[in-house]
Amino acid sequence: MAFNKNSDKETEFGIIRHNFKDREGFTRRKTDGDRRTSFGDPDGAPQTAIGGIREVTDLLERSPMQVHRVLFMHQSGNPKLYELQKLAKRAHVHVQQVDSKVLSSYVQQHHGVVALLNEKELLVWEDIREEYFAAKQKGERKLIAVGTNIEDPRNLGACIRSALALGVDLLMLPAKGMCGITPAVARSAAGALDKMKICRPNNLEAAVGELKLAGYQILGLDADTETNLAGFEFSDQAVIAVGGEDVGLPPFIRKQCDAVLRIPMMPEAHSYNASVALSLGLYEYARLRIK
Repeated sequence: MAFNKNSDKETEFGIIRHNFKDREGFTRRKTDGDRRTSFGDPDGAPQTAIGGIREVTDLLERSPMQVHRVLFMHQSGNPKLYELQKLAKRAHVHVQQVDSKVLSSYVQQHHGVVALLNEKELLVWEDIREEYFAAKQKGERKLIAVGTNIEDPRNLGACIRSALALGVDLLMLPAKGMCGITPAVARSAAGALDKMKICRPNNLEAAVGELKLAGYQILGLDADTETNLAGFEFSDQAVIAVGGEDVGLPPFIRKQCDAVLRIPMMPEAHSYNASVALSLGLYEYARLRIK
């Protein structure tokens, strides 16, 4: 089934654009004469949503990497929805149980399920990993960035923009625990989204482990370390990982790191946000490599 990501009207296929942010609670506002539920900033660009069992099934079978998450009606009792939920999990797409009124805020005729879409289809790790393994064997320079637990779309958009500017070859994101590639992300990325390669491995921990086995230097950015970022000796094939500002680097990344690097910071400051930390880490890698 084809869909138009620029549409802001409901269609016979149950497609609509609407705001979403992974928060508790919601506010109401009028749109096109109707009252619909809006998450997050009501003035932000809406996220593309598709409703209906047949439509979401088709999307998961054809383009699972386009789907950020699938919302199911809580305690629907519908066996078709149960089977669809199993399909989503097999595709490693995050699922969430919500109240029916939340689904109706996206699509009126949703039949108990709504898929929220990314603004671009993400890459499959298994389809591209050989390129990065071969680069290590040939001694080619490769820089991979990893972002985890980044919930603010503006922060993620800034990460994408900095990654492109500082020579990142691939940005890797987890399958859950992140905001989607929403219009707010695209806007903050300022044109970088279309140019940046972004991959969502089914298992980010395993993908980083494969890169480590291939000989990549695995590096984390975190305040809780004694190793200073300034003057650190980077490998030509490196992975630089950053976590969300509230939770930091996740344990499954930290345990694989060859080094965890500290960015100098005055003690009065609580932390850098993820995009600033990543930008500083990437700059230190790139400053002697990009003319």
